[in-house]
Amino acid sequence: MITAIEAAQKRRLLPALGRWLAPAALVLFLAAAPMVGLPSFAQSLVLEILIFSLLSLSLNLLLGYTGLVSFGHAAFFAISGYALGIVSVRLTTEVMVTLPLAILCAGLAAIPFGWLCIRLSGFYFLMITFALAQMVYVAAFRWTWLTGGSDGLLIPGPTVFGVTALSERSSFYLFVLTVFSLCCIALYAIVRSPFGCTLVGIRENAVRMRALGYNVRRYKLAAFVVGAAFAGVAGALNALFNQFIAPESAHWSQSSLALVMVLIGGAGYFVGPIIGATIVILLQHWLSSITEYWGLVLGLLFIGLVSGARDGIAGIVAAAVRRLAGSRR
Repeated sequence: MITAIEAAQKRRLLPALGRWLAPAALVLFLAAAPMVGLPSFAQSLVLEILIFSLLSLSLNLLLGYTGLVSFGHAAFFAISGYALGIVSVRLTTEVMVTLPLAILCAGLAAIPFGWLCIRLSGFYFLMITFALAQMVYVAAFRWTWLTGGSDGLLIPGPTVFGVTALSERSSFYLFVLTVFSLCCIALYAIVRSPFGCTLVGIRENAVRMRALGYNVRRYKLAAFVVGAAFAGVAGALNALFNQFIAPESAHWSQSSLALVMVLIGGAGYFVGPIIGATIVILLQHWLSSITEYWGLVLGLLFIGLVSGARDGIAGIVAAAVRRLAGSRR
């Protein structure tokens, strides 16, 4: 006979399994797609969605969980891409060397940037992140000897242990999907950890968290650096995907695009940035083939969501699920 405690444990276990089974099934489906004849263009589209989903997830750690509205997150996206490109051109194309070095460069650059930025809040934090990102953009534009300037930097194809295993689109697709999945697991573990709960507490009431003995600045700096490191992963993958990096990667418009993805999907919800990135990129590719004013449609969607549902699409779905569960009870 099942006791009440065992029944309660089973009820808690089923939703937990559901949270992992659905993403696992999606990853398996995406992994099998090239084997069943997914066209090259569709693979490229999925790759772009995965890369920008990762960029948006890294920004969501700041915006959705810590309450820091950054308008310069693309700086680390670009720093990582340039680091990978420079190392690939001048030293080695070995991805097991270039990828970690690129992520390390983004994380190290975030330490002085974050040290300056976290001393401000609100609008001032947003503006100083914008200013620092534009400094990176200008440096990439002016340092022609290092970055190629306005012409950008061509990146040779990556190698794995000396073999050009990632030269084919299908193998690179699986590589990016694997890296994306590992990053999602790591980010989910971070936001569900005591560290992630502390970040949420800082977002809700920084004064109270400081009164409880938490070093708020240190936690904000840690979130800033961790978010920059994951943005660096996205930047490195983007550079490998395009085999090219240009100053536009650090431009404020790139940061605003990531910000729109997070807000449309739902800031503070783990899957929100993935939803937002998917919608924005699909709209961009679909509408750009119909009209050059695709940005107008995206802007109207953004205005509508901000006005009517500030929690984004993920928030709308979560509210609907809560209402449905309440009606059943």
